[in-house]
Amino acid sequence: MKKYVYLLSVILFSLEAFAQQDSAAYAAQRVKVNALLQERSTKFGQYDESLTQRSGIFGWQTKKDIKNSNEILRQVVLTDNNIFKELKILMDYKDLQNQQKVAVADHSQERIEAYLHTIKKLQDQNAQLKEDLAKNSKGSLSTYIIAFLILVTAGGFYFFNKKLQRYKRYEKSTV
Repeated sequence: MKKYVYLLSVILFSLEAFAQQDSAAYAAQRVKVNALLQERSTKFGQYDESLTQRSGIFGWQTKKDIKNSNEILRQVVLTDNNIFKELKILMDYKDLQNQQKVAVADHSQERIEAYLHTIKKLQDQNAQLKEDLAKNSKGSLSTYIIAFLILVTAGGFYFFNKKLQRYKRYEKSTV
């Protein structure tokens, strides 16, 4: 019994450690996504600023200004792609957590059903044992009654036989 208790406690502690590790990985992934979002916001601010820069003659944008704006926009798109990848990983973590919750719920449900089955089985055994005990106690009472009647009959036969012998002796002595 102690082995089962120790085994159960080790399993519970390992599941708790696994859950904490999983939560830590999820939190780290969220920090990564938030950092990427901050980086995107900064780059988009730079892009917005580059659109207002006009270093050409008469306040026009030069080819270099447009290339610079396009490069910043390309970096924003790359950052967006990284954000999508990290969000996918984050969603995978969330899906994994949900699957683990479902698995734990299923396992708990199976254990509960097994416990209920065991309780039902033990209740049936208990009822059967009570029924057997009642039958045995009734049977033992009838056995005692039968034994008592046999003893009374044997005793009565013995005393009747003794009286009969006395009567025969008395008859012989009077004749």
